[in-house]
Amino acid sequence: MESSSKLPLHLCHVHKLSIFINRTHIFFHSIALVFLLYYRASFFFFQDTTKTKATTLAWLLVFVSEIFLSFEWLLSQSFRWRPVSRTTFPERLPGDDKLPAVDVFICTADPEKEPTVGVMNTVLSAMAMDYPPEKLYVYLSDDGGAAVTLKGMREAWRFAKWWLPFCRRAPEAYFSAEEEDADFGGSEFIQEREDIKEKYEVFKKRVREKATVGDTRSRLGRDHPAVIEVIQETSSDDAIQENETKNMPLLVYVSREKRPSHPHHFKAGALNVLLRVSGVISNSPYILGLDCDMHCHDPSSARQAMCFHLDPKISPSLALVQFPQKFHNISNNDIYDSQLRSTFWLLWQGFDGVGGPCVSGSGYYIKRLSLCSNSIHKDGDPMKLRQSFGPSNEFIKSLHQNKKPDMLIHRKKALLNEAQLLASCAFENGTEWGKEVGFMYGSVLEDYFTGFRLHCKGWISVYCNPPRPQFLGSGITNLDDFLVQLTRWTSGLVDVAISKFCPLVYGPLKTYTFVQSMCYADLALFPIFYFLPLWCFATIPQLCLLNGIPLYPEVSNSYFIVFSFVFLSSISKHLYEVLSTGFTFRHWINEQRIWMMKSVTSHLYGSWDAFMKKIGMREASFFPTNKVDDVEQLKRYNMGVFDFQTSILFLAPMAALVILNMASFAVGISRVIFLGGLDKFFIQVFIPFYVILMNYPIVEGMLIRKDRGRIPPSVTLLSAIISLIFYFLGSIIFM
Repeated sequence: MESSSKLPLHLCHVHKLSIFINRTHIFFHSIALVFLLYYRASFFFFQDTTKTKATTLAWLLVFVSEIFLSFEWLLSQSFRWRPVSRTTFPERLPGDDKLPAVDVFICTADPEKEPTVGVMNTVLSAMAMDYPPEKLYVYLSDDGGAAVTLKGMREAWRFAKWWLPFCRRAPEAYFSAEEEDADFGGSEFIQEREDIKEKYEVFKKRVREKATVGDTRSRLGRDHPAVIEVIQETSSDDAIQENETKNMPLLVYVSREKRPSHPHHFKAGALNVLLRVSGVISNSPYILGLDCDMHCHDPSSARQAMCFHLDPKISPSLALVQFPQKFHNISNNDIYDSQLRSTFWLLWQGFDGVGGPCVSGSGYYIKRLSLCSNSIHKDGDPMKLRQSFGPSNEFIKSLHQNKKPDMLIHRKKALLNEAQLLASCAFENGTEWGKEVGFMYGSVLEDYFTGFRLHCKGWISVYCNPPRPQFLGSGITNLDDFLVQLTRWTSGLVDVAISKFCPLVYGPLKTYTFVQSMCYADLALFPIFYFLPLWCFATIPQLCLLNGIPLYPEVSNSYFIVFSFVFLSSISKHLYEVLSTGFTFRHWINEQRIWMMKSVTSHLYGSWDAFMKKIGMREASFFPTNKVDDVEQLKRYNMGVFDFQTSILFLAPMAALVILNMASFAVGISRVIFLGGLDKFFIQVFIPFYVILMNYPIVEGMLIRKDRGRIPPSVTLLSAIISLIFYFLGSIIFM
């Protein structure tokens, strides 16, 4: 019988049927697009007695929009070129004594938006992972410098002494489980569970009391000193202290120094401080990155990641293992597409098949060496290393050796003093941090940019999506948070798209595959390639319909089949992908709807924000996503009802476009009935009908609903005025 040491630690499954379906669809859809674009282009090269300047302008705008969407579609097919999935075999790993150490990085920034009890649940879940505790180090970055977070860490450490021997999950998730799952066991277990639950309630009460009495605000936000503390009980007897904590991972609180006069680079800056501080304390070769609301659901994630990192065939070039983000609070309807089905159920499998996905914010195990490798090998010249990594000799020494865990015990004071230097806001001045070293600056979406740069340097990554979620977080449950988050993501992606690192130009010149560069280019450019065409398709055909100008082939024209095929091919492929990943027709409708909403709002504002930063007209900004649920909003979300309590900057464009489409549809129907123009205007009547159908919740929010979550009448009135302005401008331009 073959020994377990010779058996593979993981397997890669190529989805051959999906590849065949995808490439067949690409072939036929591409042919149709060629005919469609030929039809558009021929308008400009053949004489037409009905051609006017107004018609030419409208035709040109629609043509450019169709080119944009066609190019975006072509880029997006890179994700569908070679989808794969992976299976791991953690039971085949070597013994615990041979496993490498892991540092866990958890980031929080605002205790008002990220409640301390929830953050501590993530900390406890990380400490409870099924991994040798002496090889597990948990770091919390508190970027707000809030006293309540530090106090919460101390309470979590005390509670962990009871919790870790009892369970390998986050306490809140465990106690919220179904009764039949949680109470499995005899009477002694049930009694123990009740005792632990009582201690957990006391723990939550103490944390919340400190949040009420203590400082829940950051120390002036961007103006506070560095605070680094190894969390432990104060005891005069070190032997007793060591005995109590020998089966507990090390827990470290880090709040970097922030001053208004120094740029802090948002989450990427916080992660780089953790990278340096952990380098002189634990210096584990692998790092788990977690968002503060993304607790470890399956305690085996580290072992599953090691199935890749310890594989000698891929380990030398493997930078990271990415797990999907999944959420515990998503409703069956999921009206805001909060679970990001397309990304984590489809696109990342295709990304994995052509070189691996980018860093995805949370749930990734990354090799420390990959974040520093290019700068480490500089002929061993200490001066060059200091220019790259800064003036800390301790940190530079950590680049070439693995520190032993007992070093913190023997040199605790000296190392913590060194960590204070590493967390100072001026430490990075004149270094390569954020440029060539660590997590990348230059975009508020540091995960995407860092992954892109790693792949450009020759590293690879893998995507692992086991049947059981490895990490569970809190998904967005209201429209306002969704659109604000999408605006921030868009800004970060476009930051890269309009920089010298644009994947269309920079990527193909580097070492990773051309198809993978298409994936990165699609992610960077799709906000621009969506908001421009969708604004065009939501206004130009409608304005032309109101003014009797045809833009599409007649039903009797053979090119009508081409346009119909492109539309049906697109939506049917999307529907197939939704159904094939285990979701429903309702999810397909929700994704179509939210795609339209975010394209005309978040993609527009995020792109605009990136361009304004590029020309120096505004500074970069970052707002953490709100993790506090509003009871009424949550109730509407679970009922599948949109909550339109958001900024007028988001509501007005959506409502105005829907009103314009309602008006053009009404006029189009009247034109067809009274003037008999169905053959000529069929597509132009169908477009506003489809827009209204997909955006019915907006119609309902304006005209039918009376609850607090409706669109306010004042916004509806303003939107109607904007629609009238659109109409009058269109009448001037297109007449």
